[in-house]
Amino acid sequence: MVRMPVVAGRFYEGKEDILQERLKNCFMGSLGPGKLPEGDPGSSRSLKAVIAPHAGYMYSGMPAAHTYLKIFEDGIPDHIVLLGPNHTGVGARLAVCNDDWQTPLGVAQFDGVLGAAIVEEDEYASNDCIAHSNEHSLEVQVPFLQYTVGPGVSFVPICITDQSYAVCESIGKTIAKLADEMDILVIASSDFTHFESAESARKKDNQAMEYLEFLDPEGFLSFVQGHRVSICGAGPIAAAMVFAKERGAVQFNVLKYTTSGDITKDNSSVVAYVSATIV
Repeated sequence: MVRMPVVAGRFYEGKEDILQERLKNCFMGSLGPGKLPEGDPGSSRSLKAVIAPHAGYMYSGMPAAHTYLKIFEDGIPDHIVLLGPNHTGVGARLAVCNDDWQTPLGVAQFDGVLGAAIVEEDEYASNDCIAHSNEHSLEVQVPFLQYTVGPGVSFVPICITDQSYAVCESIGKTIAKLADEMDILVIASSDFTHFESAESARKKDNQAMEYLEFLDPEGFLSFVQGHRVSICGAGPIAAAMVFAKERGAVQFNVLKYTTSGDITKDNSSVVAYVSATIV
């Protein structure tokens, strides 16, 4: 089966040539890294996990490009896991979609070897594409993967409906255990504070990210949930941090912080976007 795109033409361009141009602009635009992922990729493979935003490319594409350029420069992993929140609430609590994914850039493959191992190993995980059927948080990452890694990229998409720490810790440790035998990069898809002033958003986001700087995923998730900070992918971020720590990570680095106000010039009510690495 192939999952067809549901936000092409809305969150990102629905035609290949225009989407290619948009992605190029994400890297080269004023808020982007100013460099394209071209030539030979790096070979260090020091990245354990990364964070990328998932709004419309007009708003979040340039900060997201910072993450994907780092992936390219660090080296292409053998396996990629995408962790994202469930905005619809439909489907399993930890849903692995075992379909290939169609985008305007072609078909990205489901990594069946790793995907099957995750479902077998993790008590909360199950094969379920229903949770992904109208979910944008992972779909918007796929064209970036195809542009950066190559059109034939394979990955495991996991939608986290239950963002309790028990579930996030479980999937993080499950993927880390499998990484004993596989080269795996985890990508956590999340936007940060929603619909507050840019000043308020930055304050709350900085407070939340202090826990990430101390490599404290449980503290991060507890702060976000306890203070009702509107970081939609807090669970995926916590799971990615658990994975990274299990794999020996020692540092959280913010690559870029922007808000929608940087595009609209209205800072009274914004959505914030973070590009970050965990190494």
